[in-house]
Amino acid sequence: MDHMMNNTTSRRDFITKLAMTAAGVSLSAKAFPLQGNIIGANEKIRVGFIGVGNRGSQLMGLFMGNPDCEVAALCDVYEPFMSRKPDDISPRYVKELGARLPKMGEQFAQKPTLYKDWQKLLEDKSIDAVVIATPDHWHALQTISAIQAGKDVYVEKPLTITLSEGRKMVEAQAASKQVVAVGLNRRGNVFYQKLAQEIPAGKIGKVTVARAARIDAMFPDGIGKMRPENPPSNLDWDAWLGPRAYRPYQYNIAPYKFRWWSDYSSQMGNWGVHYMDAIRWLMGEKAPIAITACGGKYALTHDGDIPDTMQVIYEFASGAMITFSIFESSSAGFLQSHEVELRGTKATLFAGESGYRIVPNRPGQFQTWKEMMEAEEEKQTNEMLSDGSSGDSSKILVRNFLDCIKSRQTPLCTLEEGHRSTTFAHLANIALATKERLQWDPEKERFTNHTKANELLHYNYRSRWKMLGL
Repeated sequence: MDHMMNNTTSRRDFITKLAMTAAGVSLSAKAFPLQGNIIGANEKIRVGFIGVGNRGSQLMGLFMGNPDCEVAALCDVYEPFMSRKPDDISPRYVKELGARLPKMGEQFAQKPTLYKDWQKLLEDKSIDAVVIATPDHWHALQTISAIQAGKDVYVEKPLTITLSEGRKMVEAQAASKQVVAVGLNRRGNVFYQKLAQEIPAGKIGKVTVARAARIDAMFPDGIGKMRPENPPSNLDWDAWLGPRAYRPYQYNIAPYKFRWWSDYSSQMGNWGVHYMDAIRWLMGEKAPIAITACGGKYALTHDGDIPDTMQVIYEFASGAMITFSIFESSSAGFLQSHEVELRGTKATLFAGESGYRIVPNRPGQFQTWKEMMEAEEEKQTNEMLSDGSSGDSSKILVRNFLDCIKSRQTPLCTLEEGHRSTTFAHLANIALATKERLQWDPEKERFTNHTKANELLHYNYRSRWKMLGL
């Protein structure tokens, strides 16, 4: 009993130390001055927000919870989101989106400057950093422009809408002195941080397969069927489209429902990137060498053009694979527990943001060995929630980003890590489009067996936005 208590205590101590590091609770975090605009210990970091819809508003609330942060500017192509006037939001949005609309009513210490044009916001030299929470097809252009403008950047996942954009973002940062963090939540989670040290070191043996799924019962209507219409007068639709080809507005594209349109996002990008980031982190993998995908619109009758049913297999040179599933016409659970599953030769791990469970393997045919390790479980406790050592992982990422602005240290989720994890989504979508088993060179970031697949690594921006050397 005493032995079990000591093990539990040591694990909790370890998690607490990880949480303190993630939250930036260290003396060294304030040891180095900002290169450029020097931010003193008592100065506020002035942050501009590009995109303040659903996710952008959530992030803004997290940033406002830090006393050393000031919301200095807001930018959005939908005027009510930017002006924070809920009464001006289209009644159709209120009816159809409900809780997906941003929460408003914030009390700003100083009224933020409002910009309709994000490029004008970047010209504001009083702004130290920007948060980018626009639709996926905008992230690369805005992040690279912000880096070139000398701003530190917090950019939401998925990092890009094409694979080639991600490498250009990494290159832009490498040529600068800017701090860039990616909002992949699980990087800020203490349980995942602990497991990311232990699992690659062999805790559950050699991991040969990992699984996760996105499940959402959207049958039968999904995002519905609608015809092109004029957008609300206070929405700049052309600006929303940006680099993408012009198309007439539909109410089931923007805001929020763009997640089901391949030109602007995908559920592989929206949810798959979260799980692929966590799994590859725990497995110590950088990129697959082969990808197979199958699926399609099997059940939903809506306008969205991404699959409602999809199965992806990623193969790795190390002798392992990851499978990811999308089931958007059912709701039953997929795993025994938690959100990701890793099967090792000693045990199986079930992990999520609220904790994890390790189930030892039992001997199979012809085997006489006993269990190779003890069962183990950690759960989020009320004490951990109250002392800030666990809970909202996005909150930890935000605090870490602000600390890195001051220290010039590396954030918990870098652009390179964000790019590598987002690559999994693009590879899956391209494999489904080609209906082939694609072979991938992780160093050159090219397919080695399919010319057409390489043509899908990027698309032609509209003329005004031709840049990035793509």
